[in-house]
Amino acid sequence: SNTHSPLYFGSQKTLCCCKTCKKSRKKALKCKLQMQKTDDTEKLKTYTYMEGEPEDDVNLKRLLPRQIYEVDKQGVYFDLTLDMTLEKKKKKVEPFVSVHNFSYSFSSKAKKILVFTEKESEIKIAEENRAAFAGGSALIQKTLDDEIQADFYVSVPEMTPALQPLRRKLKKRFPRLSQNSINHDIVKMLEFFKTGHEIAVDEERGDFLQTQIAVLDMPNNEIVANLEAVITDVCRHKPQSTGPFVVCAFLRSSTSEGLLIKIAHLLPQEEVQVEEKGTDHYW
Repeated sequence: SNTHSPLYFGSQKTLCCCKTCKKSRKKALKCKLQMQKTDDTEKLKTYTYMEGEPEDDVNLKRLLPRQIYEVDKQGVYFDLTLDMTLEKKKKKVEPFVSVHNFSYSFSSKAKKILVFTEKESEIKIAEENRAAFAGGSALIQKTLDDEIQADFYVSVPEMTPALQPLRRKLKKRFPRLSQNSINHDIVKMLEFFKTGHEIAVDEERGDFLQTQIAVLDMPNNEIVANLEAVITDVCRHKPQSTGPFVVCAFLRSSTSEGLLIKIAHLLPQEEVQVEEKGTDHYW
């Protein structure tokens, strides 16, 4: 019969050979991919960590040394989203910077303060009270040239006209009466700014503020007190009549996710004046 013809057996043999070849090719391809994957893994293992802190924001995360935190010393951060609109829709609250002294301090790091004054007697007072820098026009040029930098800049009133070239350079840190950084009392300014904590709105986002308020090992009542102090300080930058300033608030540590917290009861309430109407009394 046809089933026993040479042609039939030849076709069967050819078919088997094709199947075997296909299996071999698949096996070879699988082996090649496995070897390639192993090579990629080995390449990843050979990467070395960068030395020091990154200078930009385009570094590969795997190249950065992993930061190690002490559990109790982690920072506690307060993230606020703000409604910057005013009564007139086209006008908005300008991104602001303020300096606050917390009732419960969480940092022992001394702030570097620069005092602008031309008088030798005032320079001596500033230096005796641990100002990082004190002086007049010479310090203005050094600041412009980035030779010196400070955390805060304060000045006596007589120096303010000479400081105008620094306005663009220092931006929100330029000495201002509203920020208590212009005063004749140099000692008072130094005492305030040595423990001062800067609270600033992110200029790029325009409506977001992030600031540290505590560390994890602080008692709850101290953390809450510092949190309330931040809300009070922030809300003074916008009239109450325009509505709530804080849209939402998150509390988090250095390594935890943010927790959305209720703060409506902490926001300042607009005082409502109630007129007393005269009443008739009947006897």
